[in-house]
Amino acid sequence: MLKVGDKAPDFELYDVDLKLRSLKEFNGKNVILAFYPGAFTSVCQKEMCTLRDSLSKFNKFNAQVVGISVDGPFANKAFAQQNMITFPVLCDFERKVSKMYGGLHEDFVGIKGYSVAKRSVFVVNKEGKIAYLWVSEDPGKEPDYSEIEKVISTLK
Repeated sequence: MLKVGDKAPDFELYDVDLKLRSLKEFNGKNVILAFYPGAFTSVCQKEMCTLRDSLSKFNKFNAQVVGISVDGPFANKAFAQQNMITFPVLCDFERKVSKMYGGLHEDFVGIKGYSVAKRSVFVVNKEGKIAYLWVSEDPGKEPDYSEIEKVISTLK
């Protein structure tokens, strides 16, 4: 399990335009990695839209938001377009990055063999270390947005 102070594991995932993206491409920025269980679900939509609406605050602190779900690029693209999400949305359809970071809900909503990312947020500082993490066992619980903003505001 990752903890504050750990080096954030690098990864490569496809975005909604089928371009491979990596954590290291954001070197020199503070990064907010927001894992969400599924596109087009009410809590995920609210979370991603809240992060979208907070971009001007995050930009002041040289922070980049990145959304990650286990959905494929086509569903995530439609989700991003419908919700006017302008930050990168990455597709962890192999579930490797979700496992590496916050973990998975196995047999989600009682569907045997279906797993989704746990709702979680990791703030990675410019040096690539985890400055904050929050992982929820309850997929219906949203992160504390003011706490994320507070952490981002303290990073140099």
